Amino acid sequence: MKRLLILFLVLGQFAAEAQKSKLTNSKVLVFTKNGPGYVHDNISSAVASIQKLSKEHQFQVEVSDNPDVFSSENLKKYRLLIFTSTNNDVFDTDAQRLAFRRYIESGGGFVGVHSVTGTERNWTWFKMMVGESFSWHAKFQAFNVINIDPSHPSMKGVPTKWTREDECYFGKELYPGIKTLMMHELGSLDKSQQDLITKHAGIYGSYFPAVWTQAFQGGHVWVTTLGHAKEHYSDPVYVNHLYQGIEYIANQVKGIDEKQAFSKDRDGELRFP
Repeated sequence: MKRLLILFLVLGQFAAEAQKSKLTNSKVLVFTKNGPGYVHDNISSAVASIQKLSKEHQFQVEVSDNPDVFSSENLKKYRLLIFTSTNNDVFDTDAQRLAFRRYIESGGGFVGVHSVTGTERNWTWFKMMVGESFSWHAKFQAFNVINIDPSHPSMKGVPTKWTREDECYFGKELYPGIKTLMMHELGSLDKSQQDLITKHAGIYGSYFPAVWTQAFQGGHVWVTTLGHAKEHYSDPVYVNHLYQGIEYIANQVKGIDEKQAFSKDRDGELRFP
């Protein structure tokens, strides 16, 4: 009987450990740099929202718009990186780009928010890692976003059919490895832009990826193209959406192992199992 009780206690401890979020007590870098061009006014609101989440869920946040933070020595302390509404070229040197690439190869996590798909548009590897490169968005309006994988861990509490005011993003150079979690319902968009919608939808027709995830070259990626308005970052439904993505990626990261990184330059070939 005593042995059985000990076994139950051990199994209970294992179960508790399994349920514990790896985000707890982890360190996260929120990067906000924008290159020349359009800069969203939502960035400070996004940062404040993530900082609030960090207090509620016991993880540490460092915020920077300085690309000097991208060194191998510095990056290894972060469980994941969050690029929130970054746009255009955000790195100053190829050494910084290589450090970022090797961080992903080392098993690091990446969460991209909204205009992240418009970041580093001339760096092929980055576009593959993110999953696409921005091509166009429809005007700000109410439209439907469909949750096509409600059982996915990052979709907890996310509406199955989410009608929201936002920008419907389209991309090009979509990477085949992404797993779409949510999609824009293009038929719910204002018909006054139908020609452009049809053009940018391309082979997708009636729907287009809005939120996705992928395991990429050793790292773990989750991207939402939603979140244009600064008010979104105080909306409980959107904030939960963002948090679920952050927690999901944190739980995928087993640790940063620099021995797994293989690239010698920013544009080296991909490796596949």
